[in-house]
Amino acid sequence: MRIKRKLQYLLLACSLILPAASIGQAESYDYPIADPIAATILSTPIEAQADLPKNIRAKHYQSIDIFPERQVPDVFWYNKELRYSVAYHKKRSPVMFLIAGTGAGYDSAKMKMMQKAFFQAGFHVVAISSPTHPNFIVAASSSGMPGDIRSDAEDIYNVMEKIIQQVGKKDLIGDFYITGYSLGGSQAAFVAKLDEAKKIFNFKKVMMINPALNIYDSAVKLDKMLVDNIPGGLDKFNDFYEKLMHNATETYVQGDFIELSFEFFYSAYDKILPSQKEAKAVVGLSFRLSLTNLLFVSDVMTNSGYIVPKNLKFFKTDSLTDYCKIACRCSFSEYVKNIIYPVYKAKNPGLSLRELVDRSSLKTIEDYLKQSDKIGMVTNIDDFILAPDDIDYFRRVFGGRAKIYPRGGHCGNMAYKDNVAYMIDFFKK
Repeated sequence: MRIKRKLQYLLLACSLILPAASIGQAESYDYPIADPIAATILSTPIEAQADLPKNIRAKHYQSIDIFPERQVPDVFWYNKELRYSVAYHKKRSPVMFLIAGTGAGYDSAKMKMMQKAFFQAGFHVVAISSPTHPNFIVAASSSGMPGDIRSDAEDIYNVMEKIIQQVGKKDLIGDFYITGYSLGGSQAAFVAKLDEAKKIFNFKKVMMINPALNIYDSAVKLDKMLVDNIPGGLDKFNDFYEKLMHNATETYVQGDFIELSFEFFYSAYDKILPSQKEAKAVVGLSFRLSLTNLLFVSDVMTNSGYIVPKNLKFFKTDSLTDYCKIACRCSFSEYVKNIIYPVYKAKNPGLSLRELVDRSSLKTIEDYLKQSDKIGMVTNIDDFILAPDDIDYFRRVFGGRAKIYPRGGHCGNMAYKDNVAYMIDFFKK
């Protein structure tokens, strides 16, 4: 069972997203995985990763009470305080804020990699979970229903303020910087825009890594990767899941592998996911599992009645399985339509659903992105959360501040040595 759980983690926790040289595009690039789906799931081979320290000076289990007066449902008692981590130097240093991608925690693999990279480069590093992570929703979301990027950016900003107040030792704090990946990359831009008015951090530089141009449209793409690629459709979800786990455990039992390392998963990839459709379904499944957590927690926190009957009280020992099964069958568009939209429409009766979702597009802050030379972005031509026109849009808006790699899928090449070197150089120079 322990082997099965570890394999389940490896399979499902993958981030949950045209080669002529041009402005900001990598001219020579040797990232070794050509297929975007494989790159997304497998990430970067160990031998091609940046050379980073194994251990850094960090406090990984910091917590802070963002809303002391908030009454948290008993079922979420362990999420009353927001958890985060801080890597710190014993001398005055600049501060880097990291924002995780959809559903990811402050201690996810990608966040740990970035924290080590920036710490090695001389930054204090504060790692914050995604506003779509259950701990953030319960402890730090003002609305209890993430998904509107402007509201989420305000929540992130509030968290960042309180963390800096809690950390103290102001004499060791230098300039402020911010970055994030996937959804966290898009949010970093909105947080930076918010800071232009509040002027608490006055960020020196901002980087978006594999951002979504419109988080709603990208989420719909990821949902379709699951629904369109499970043989027989979503009604056959259980059959697909069982086959997936059977292939994984059989491959482990028959293989001569000492540990569940990258080498194991890379060697077993074609056996676990023998078809391209199944590989796409796994990427969609990773997103759907993050969405399931988001939808259930938001439903309970807002008492919307969409999944759980209104005013039903959960206790610590109650089983949540049946409700999670219902949530797992819901798409992101259903979450927006049935939980987020009614709240915003009640405040603004003339608001259409499309107007609401377009609030979360980077196009709504296009002028700021064009004019602010402190904001850069990195993406891949084969990032499947984007439409072909999105790449052209990024080139047009960011010009030389856009770094566009020829491959890497969605966040698959983040740990690649060239990517890490570029990321550090952008902030250091």
